[in-house]
Amino acid sequence: MDGVDALLQAGRLPEVQAMDTSLRGKWIAEVVLGHEQVYEDYCKAIGSLAGFYNAHGLRMMVLKGYACSLAWPRPDHRPCGDIDIWQFGGYKKGDALIGSLQGIRVDTSHHHHTVFAWKGYSVENHYDFINVHHQKSNVELEGIFKELGRDDTYSVDVCGEKVYLPSPNLHALFLLKHAMAHFAADKMTLRQLLDFAFHVQKQGTGIDWKWLLGVLDRFGMMPAFSAFAAIIVEDLGFDKALFPDVSCEGNLKRRVLSEILSPEFQEHEPAGLFPRMLFKYRRWRVNGWKHKLCYRESMWSAFWSGLWNHLLKPSSI
Repeated sequence: MDGVDALLQAGRLPEVQAMDTSLRGKWIAEVVLGHEQVYEDYCKAIGSLAGFYNAHGLRMMVLKGYACSLAWPRPDHRPCGDIDIWQFGGYKKGDALIGSLQGIRVDTSHHHHTVFAWKGYSVENHYDFINVHHQKSNVELEGIFKELGRDDTYSVDVCGEKVYLPSPNLHALFLLKHAMAHFAADKMTLRQLLDFAFHVQKQGTGIDWKWLLGVLDRFGMMPAFSAFAAIIVEDLGFDKALFPDVSCEGNLKRRVLSEILSPEFQEHEPAGLFPRMLFKYRRWRVNGWKHKLCYRESMWSAFWSGLWNHLLKPSSI
């Protein structure tokens, strides 16, 4: 999907459609084989990182990319980028070991995770699941994530090493919160919806829907979830029986889908501090309707929280 998105953005999709059948088949095969090789290297990097931590008595849970891929019909056909990990609260020791024993520089300038390079991949080592400075309610929601993050009963073998996975409830909530954060602030992709849909399809009754819907309603996330669920069932073709019976007004669902496929705010971020600040303010105003679907806070409450967020980490401006 990412390859097609790139072609659309580059205006090259008509060239692919114009290929003769044999050439198009070879092109698709090369893309698929490329994804499979990248995924194999990705797994090796995850396995080696887990092996390093395991050898020093630290547990490593993978979030998002690799964890999502396991629910896809072909895990090695899901494009993966960064390696997102959670160390059950032991990130400081993990980062110290990476620095002292591997000589790797750890970047601490980001909110809710540190960043370092491992085997050619960027690793985001989460000390929080979400940015607690971005919305006031995120502090409360982070407490729920931390509680869920204590569960170490789910794991897989990756290249001979034990790697932990998020529980079905943790992963469902995390995927939805992550997608909504992108949707409200800027843009999200269909792949993020597919990640959630495939997770639900694989877990079946493993997700406590009564609990999850209660959390979504408590934090003002139900309107966005209802639209996402409607798109997953009505437009992506997933079984309606897998999802709770929630309603979404047709015009809202179509607007959300249109926004995912072609965001209303299309400006490119400029260089320079003040042009970027003005750009972000305009984007914030245009995206106001999306904020109301994803958060319980008002826009102005979010504005001041966001301002404080940037002051804490000026590099995020």
